Amino acid sequence: MPAPERIPSRGLTEAGLKTLLAQGELTVLGQVRGASNAVLYCTVAYEGEERPCVYKPVAGEQPLWDFPDGTLAQREVAAYELSEATGWGLVPPTVLREGPYGEGMCQLWIEADETAEESAADGGGVHGLPPLLGLVEDEEPGDGWKAVGFAEVGEGKTALLVHADDPRLRRLAVLDAVINNGDRKGGHLLPAPGGRLFGIDHGVTFNADDKLRTLLWGWAGEPLTAEAVEVLDALSAALEPGAALATRLGELITVVELDALRERVSGLRKSGRHPQPSGEWPAIPWPPV
Repeated sequence: MPAPERIPSRGLTEAGLKTLLAQGELTVLGQVRGASNAVLYCTVAYEGEERPCVYKPVAGEQPLWDFPDGTLAQREVAAYELSEATGWGLVPPTVLREGPYGEGMCQLWIEADETAEESAADGGGVHGLPPLLGLVEDEEPGDGWKAVGFAEVGEGKTALLVHADDPRLRRLAVLDAVINNGDRKGGHLLPAPGGRLFGIDHGVTFNADDKLRTLLWGWAGEPLTAEAVEVLDALSAALEPGAALATRLGELITVVELDALRERVSGLRKSGRHPQPSGEWPAIPWPPV
């Protein structure tokens, strides 16, 4: 399986970026508005290197009744570790560290591709949504698109919500199924320069109960790709008790959640198909953006 192109790092390796995030000096520049928990935009500097980043202190998290154990910050880091184990590199470098407001998650800031944003504004998608998503008036998606479901668009009208039939999104759909992502919104998809796609905001993941809520249902019930099957086989081995990944995740999520993670991987390998909505939990997050 070919390795994805790494994050443009101006000379820093993935390990170097993690060292920068973990040991660098954090300077808070402002707050990202509109989030339900504290999200601080910062710079992090270490040994002459400086990068923008996001810092989410645990002290700024709102309690969630269905996630009583651990912290959202720990789950964000666990999602990064799992993403790295797939070899797909779908989550920006993320660490757990002390900061100006206590322990929290620190993640490399990814600038969205401005040309992709312009494409959305010019008709390549829906303004306010990544160009990988769209709304169409027809009852069926066009070529190159997958249907998610119908959405109200005002004045009693509905439109078909679609996402691109894109291998990057399909990889992310597999990752979300594995980590049991309860909040895959359109705003959590970041097309980056160079053709990379990142997913962010993974605080509500790894629940032992089925919580999968996503805009990426277009492949529901379809066979997994050969690449995805290969990745799931590798994850199964990496999650065996005593393996490095299992040990690391055991520091971030509960024993019950780790067992449930193993069961999800096993279930996907046995079915060989993308999961379908369970019907016991809202399938699409709200608001979808």
